Amino acid sequence: MRLHAPAPGWAVDADVVVVGSGVAGLTAALRCAAAGRRTVVVTKARLDDGSTRWAQGGIAAALGEGDTPEQHLDDTLVAGAGLCDEDAVRLLVTEGPGAVRRLIETGAVFDTSAQTGEIELTREGGHHRRRIAHAGGDATGAEISRALVEAVHAAGIETVENALVLDLLQDAEGRTAGVTLHVMGEGQHDGVGAVHAPAVILATGGMGQVFSATTNPSVSTGDGVALALRAGAEVSDLEFVQFHPTVLFLGPDVEGQQPLVSEAVRGEGAYLVDADGVRFMVGQHELAELAPRDIVAKGITRRMLEQGALHMYLDARHFGAEMWEQRFPTILAACRSHGIDPVTEPIPVAPAAHYASGGVRTDLHGRTTVPGLYACGEVACTGVHGANRLASNSLLEGLVFAERIAEDIVRGAPSGSGPGVPVPATGPLQPAGARYEIQRIMTEGAGVLRSAESLRAAAESLEALYATALGELEAHGKTAEPGVDTWEATNLLCVARVLVAAAERRVETRGCHWREDHPHRDDADWRRHLVVRLSRAERRALVVTPTDSADFPSVRVPLNTLNTADVADTANAANPPSLEQ
Repeated sequence: MRLHAPAPGWAVDADVVVVGSGVAGLTAALRCAAAGRRTVVVTKARLDDGSTRWAQGGIAAALGEGDTPEQHLDDTLVAGAGLCDEDAVRLLVTEGPGAVRRLIETGAVFDTSAQTGEIELTREGGHHRRRIAHAGGDATGAEISRALVEAVHAAGIETVENALVLDLLQDAEGRTAGVTLHVMGEGQHDGVGAVHAPAVILATGGMGQVFSATTNPSVSTGDGVALALRAGAEVSDLEFVQFHPTVLFLGPDVEGQQPLVSEAVRGEGAYLVDADGVRFMVGQHELAELAPRDIVAKGITRRMLEQGALHMYLDARHFGAEMWEQRFPTILAACRSHGIDPVTEPIPVAPAAHYASGGVRTDLHGRTTVPGLYACGEVACTGVHGANRLASNSLLEGLVFAERIAEDIVRGAPSGSGPGVPVPATGPLQPAGARYEIQRIMTEGAGVLRSAESLRAAAESLEALYATALGELEAHGKTAEPGVDTWEATNLLCVARVLVAAAERRVETRGCHWREDHPHRDDADWRRHLVVRLSRAERRALVVTPTDSADFPSVRVPLNTLNTADVADTANAANPPSLEQ
C-alpha cells in the first residue's frame, strides 16, 4: 500500500536510512556511521527542528548518589499502570546511565553544581528521587539537539532536509528496500525521490497534530506510524496519548503548538491552584502536584469541570525573579511574550496533547514486524511506557534504543534486499483542509475525556471523511492533488482512526486513557495490549487484536502478507475491532 505520489525522479543508495533528526534518529545515525555503514538522514524540516529541541525538563537516569536503576524501574512501572514490559524497562534503566554519559562524550553539556561539579539533578512527576539531568535550566532538548547536529556535521553524514517521507520500499519478499520521500524546496534534491537501503530506521517523532492543541511542533503528523501500517507493520497501545497537565493556556480557540510549562517547575515546588487559590491536588495522590502525569491531567480536568473553568493555575511566585531567570529562562520568556509574568502572577494552564506512549511495535532491538524496518523514539512502542510515560523517560528511551538498533544493524542484520517492487496507490488522499476537521473531531471525541458515545461519534465522523474522498476516487477517478498538505492530512486520518478504534475497544480507564463511562481500571479483562494492523484481506479495515496477557508479545513474525486471521479477526471480535480504512 502507498500514498498517491509521483514516481521518484532521483535516488540515493545507502546501507541505512534514518528518518528523523531528534535524539533517537541522530544517535542511531552516528552509531551506524561510526561503524562504517553508509548512512543517510532524512528529516522533515531542518536537522534541529524536531520534537527533541522542545524538551524542557530533561533526561531521566539513575545518576545521583543513592539512586539505583531498580528505583527508576519501580517508578516507571507504577506510571505505566500495569502495561509496561518489564524487560524493556529494566534494559532502559540499566543501560540509561551509560547512554547519558556517551551523550556527554558526544558534546552535550548538562548543568552542574557550582559546589561539587557534579551533574545537577531535579525531580519531576512520578519520580521519588531527583534523577532528571537538565541543560540551560529548561533548554535540555535544545542542548542535546545542538550537540548531536554538530556531531552529525563533523562526521560528514549525508542529510536530506525539508523532506517528507512517503512510503517504505519493499522487495518481492516484503523486506525493506528503502523509502520514497518528497523534498520541499530547492537543493541538491527536489521533488519525489528515493533512498535505497536494506535498513530503515523510523525516528519520526509523534502525532500530536492529530489534536487541536498540542505541545508538538507542526511536523508531528504521525507520518512514521502511517508509513509503517501501510508497509504491513503492527502498532500497539495508540490509545494511550499523554496529555501534559501544564500547558500555557492562550484561549479556548487557539490551535496548533502551545507553549509547555515543564513539569520541572512543579518539581522545584510550584503549586497547582484554582481561581480561589486552593491546591486541589493535595489529597488526590501522595505526591500531590508531582503525581504521574495522567493523575495530574485528570485532576486539573475534573476541577475545570466542577467549576466550569477553562483552565487552572500554576503558582510559582514564591520562586522569585532570580530563580525564574536562572532555572527557567525559556518558560519565563514564553510566558512574558504572551503577557503573563510568572514572577508576579500565577500561570494559566490546561492539559494538551503531548506524547504518544504507543506506536510502531518493536522488540528490544527496535525491530518491527517488517524485516529491515526499525523504529525508535516516540514513533515506536517498545513496551517501556505502558499506559503512561514517566516524565523525562522519552529522551532516555530514544538514546538507549537507538544504540541498540545500531548495534543490531552493525552486527549484520538485516541482509541486503533487492530493488523495491512498485505497488499501486490505495485509498484516496484527503484534501488539505481535512487536517483541521480531523483535529476538531479528535479533540471533541478522543481527548482527555472519552466515552463510548464520544468515541463512536468520532469514528463515524472520521469514516465520513474517508468515505467522501473514496466516493470521488471510485466514481470519478479523482483524489486530492498530491502534495505535503494532502499527504499529512491523509496520515493524520490514518493514525486518528487507529487511535479511536483502540480507544473504543478498551472499555476501562487506565493510565492516560480515561473513559468516563468506565471510570475504573479493569485488570481482569484489560491488563493487556491492543495490537493494530491494516488488513490484507480488506484494505480498508483495521484489525484490532487484544493480546492474551500483559506480556509484550513477540514481534518477529512478519505480517506483510495476507493471512486468514485478518478475515477472522475483523469479522468475529465482540466489540467490532475494525474500521474501514
